[in-house]
Amino acid sequence: MTQIIRCNWAESHSLLQKYHDTEWGVPLWDDQKLFEFLILDGFQAGLSWLTILKKRPSFQLAFDQFDPEIIARYDEAKKLSLMQNPGIIRNRLKIEAAVTNAQAYLRLSEKISFSKFLWQFTGGETKINCWGKMQDIPGKTSESDAMSKALIERGFKFTGTTICYAFMQAAGMVNDHIFSCFRYSQVQE
Repeated sequence: MTQIIRCNWAESHSLLQKYHDTEWGVPLWDDQKLFEFLILDGFQAGLSWLTILKKRPSFQLAFDQFDPEIIARYDEAKKLSLMQNPGIIRNRLKIEAAVTNAQAYLRLSEKISFSKFLWQFTGGETKINCWGKMQDIPGKTSESDAMSKALIERGFKFTGTTICYAFMQAAGMVNDHIFSCFRYSQVQE
């Protein structure tokens, strides 16, 4: 029986494995899905991605399927209800940032699609890396620095360069599957 080789971070839990095998690194162009990924990456700051994956269905319900039009209008009562929701990360600053980011998203989308704006930092295509082991993968790059700066200038919060790089990996803007991972070539197809 042939053993499947995958990025080692995905081996410790079935949710991580499923996410790795079906979503992580797959080029994503849908504006609202990109917004969801960016918000979830912001909530993940200081926590494990497994924590976010376990709570993702609750996040989707609590945050109206990550519809920026709705989130941008959240009032204090809605924010308070989110703070009481045990199914999500109940961090006031991160909840406020999600609302602020929805408002920034709407302003930005009047000028350019969110997808086009974000993908410009990799020239509109996936940057193919060739890492031999996970330790070789950087936590940030000049592209994530530029994305972070541009987002912050437009009013986004919780979009530092490390968060932006994790987002770029998740959204397939960079292929950071290790070379021996079975998904490395699949996400390029």
